[in-house]
Amino acid sequence: MKQKIVVKVQMNCDKCRTKAMEIAAVKEGVISVAIEGAEKDRVVVTGDGVDSASLTHCLRKKLGYATLVSVEEVKPKPKPDQKPNPDPEPAPKTCCQSQSVFIASMGYADEPNCSIM
Repeated sequence: MKQKIVVKVQMNCDKCRTKAMEIAAVKEGVISVAIEGAEKDRVVVTGDGVDSASLTHCLRKKLGYATLVSVEEVKPKPKPDQKPNPDPEPAPKTCCQSQSVFIASMGYADEPNCSIM
């Protein structure tokens, strides 16, 4: 079950934000970590089987103030209906006929009176 966890953390500087993201990123099952909110004071963790209480406890221990705001299940986005691609039209079949040419000798070349040769 994929879930989204939002934790409000006291982060006054970029160093605190980086530390919060590092703490969240090493937790088991975390897929992504982001900072959100108007004051950039919320750590949003998306993952599979992440322990939200443990995450909040670790953030509180390292940064001083952390409150679990919400935990919600992330439902997969439905894929837009795709029409199956029809098979491409087959290339027109070319006719491969073999033609045989027969050359027959009529015996005229042997005659001395032949005007062609």
